[in-house]
Amino acid sequence: MATTLFRQNAARSALRTLKPITGARAGLGGVTCTRGKATLPDLPYDYSALEPSISGKIMEVHHKNHHNTYVTSFNNFTEKLSTLSSSSDQSPQSIADQAALIPLIKFHGGGHINHSLFWENLAPKNQGGGELPSGALGKAIDEHYGGLDKLKEKFNAALAGIQGSGWAWLVQDMGTGKLSIVTLQNQDPVLPPLRPILGVDAWEHAYYLQYQNRKAEYFGAIWDVINWKAAEKRFK
Repeated sequence: MATTLFRQNAARSALRTLKPITGARAGLGGVTCTRGKATLPDLPYDYSALEPSISGKIMEVHHKNHHNTYVTSFNNFTEKLSTLSSSSDQSPQSIADQAALIPLIKFHGGGHINHSLFWENLAPKNQGGGELPSGALGKAIDEHYGGLDKLKEKFNAALAGIQGSGWAWLVQDMGTGKLSIVTLQNQDPVLPPLRPILGVDAWEHAYYLQYQNRKAEYFGAIWDVINWKAAEKRFK
C-alpha cells in the first residue's frame, strides 16, 4: 500500500513545493517551460544596464551560470524522479532513491523561481529602476512601515541577519493582505499563504565580485535599481 501511494505521489509531492508559480504566466515571474521543461528566461535588459549598482560581470555570471545551473539541475532531477516513479521496480531501494531526489528538486526549483522573480525585481534607471512605489503598494508601505525609508531600513537589517546563504522578501499575506518581511535560507521559495512581492538575493554570488566582503554596500545600492512597478503588479 505504501509503495503504491509513493508511486502515485512522489513526483507531485516534489513539485507541490513549487505551487506558488502554478498558473503564473510564462516568462519572468514564473517558471518558463518548453515542452515540459524549465528554461532559463532572457533578461529584459543588458547585463551592464544595472551599473553601478550591480556590475555587468556579476549579472552575466549570476544569470548564465548560477541560474542556468538551477534550471538544468531541476530538469535533470525531475526527469530522474519521473523515470524512477514510473518504473516497475518499486523496491525499497528504488523508493529511497526517489525520496532522495525530492529535496534536490525543491532546492533547484526554488532557485529557478527565486531568480526568475529577482530579475523582474530589477530595472535600469532609464526603465524605472529606483522609482518610488506608488498606488496601492505605496500606500500599504506607508501604512505598515511609515514610509519607504523605514521599509528599506528594516529590509536591510533582515538581509544583514541572514547567516550563510538566503533571501529576504517583502511578502503579502494572502488572507489578510498585510505586508511583512521574511528571510528564507538557501533557495527556499516563498510559499502560500504568503505571496512574494519583492526579493533580494543575499547569496555571495550576487555581490562578491563587486563588493567582496562589503555586502552592506550591495544591500544599499540595490535599491537604486529596484523595479517597484513589477512589485506593484504582484500586490493584490
